[in-house]
Amino acid sequence: MTASRVIRFGSLGYLALVLVAPVGLIFWRAFEHGWTPFWNAISNPIAVHALKLTLEVTLVAVPLNTVFGILCALAIVRHRIPGMGVVNAVVDLPMALSPVVVGLSLYLLYGRDGWFGHWLFSHDVRVLFAYPGILLATTFVSLPFVVREVVPVLREIGTEQEEAAATLGARAFTTFRRITMPAIRWAVAYGVVLTTARSLGEFGAVAIVSGGIAGQTQTLTQYVQASYENFDQTGAYAASVLLAGCAILTLVLMTMVRPRGKAPEIQRTRGRRHGTSGALHVGALEEEVHGDRGT
Repeated sequence: MTASRVIRFGSLGYLALVLVAPVGLIFWRAFEHGWTPFWNAISNPIAVHALKLTLEVTLVAVPLNTVFGILCALAIVRHRIPGMGVVNAVVDLPMALSPVVVGLSLYLLYGRDGWFGHWLFSHDVRVLFAYPGILLATTFVSLPFVVREVVPVLREIGTEQEEAAATLGARAFTTFRRITMPAIRWAVAYGVVLTTARSLGEFGAVAIVSGGIAGQTQTLTQYVQASYENFDQTGAYAASVLLAGCAILTLVLMTMVRPRGKAPEIQRTRGRRHGTSGALHVGALEEEVHGDRGT
């Protein structure tokens, strides 16, 4: 009993010290002087532009990495294509590399003296210090999360239902839509949450390729740094609260739409093992296939 209490309170104390206290301090400092200074700090044109740019990049990078993550996970688990082992390892590269290294590599590729720089400049195409460079950097650093959430679920659910659907004559897309996607949808959702949080909070790679030009290529994380360095602490704290609020809102929405009780993947896997859930999915798919043939 004593050991369990030590573990419990030790874990809670560690979380409070490492996570809750720093974030709570940011919120307290942001509203220390009331609502008006906070609103003035986040409603000025430079802050609004930084927020809009951050959201625009996130709204493009997240769908791109979601589609890629699902397709890549299917290729790794379901299709034994030569070289997929290398792809499986390379997918984790953004997690291993420092974001600064990522930004520098993009600079060496797309800079004026880079591999693609001469062609891009000769055709008046701007990548660095513009929206495309910010999008490339954000997409790179947030790439692995959907893949890493979906791969273990695909391995766990197996291929029995998909093989049964194929024997019934279902098309590949129909099988994916009726069998595979329902089984991995929450893994995809968790990956989307992580990708969104990573995209919103990216700083290192973006700082190198964007230039941080206020009102043009400055993201919200760069606005926080610039405000703090210019002794505008209220602006830095207010922008930090915005970033934290976006991440918290994403988690809250995920919690609200998440079904109660056990995780759907666990229920579905257990049902597959006992032959219940698989029969329901394949039976519904059989009706759809026969309906398509009838029409």
